[in-house]
Amino acid sequence: MSEIMEILMLVSFGFSWPVNLIKALRTRSAKGISVTFYYLILFGYVAGIVSKLTNESYMAGISSKWYVLAMYVLNLCVVLCNIIVYYRNKRLDES
Repeated sequence: MSEIMEILMLVSFGFSWPVNLIKALRTRSAKGISVTFYYLILFGYVAGIVSKLTNESYMAGISSKWYVLAMYVLNLCVVLCNIIVYYRNKRLDES
């Protein structure tokens, strides 16, 4: 049951981050956005990935549970994109 809840959390964030990214791309502004928040979320995803990779019982059954790790990696990539767009938008705000 805990794995199902973890997947639901990752899927809900997985839908939220692309929406946030699209909004940031459209507005072309970094105003009101906290890059510190992005870095904290990024740290959380890295911690989740490391947790999965260092858990021997998880790694023993990785072939049947790869999708959880894949969701962490996918979400991490989208947050990285949000960070990149943040810095682009910040540069646009300054010009």
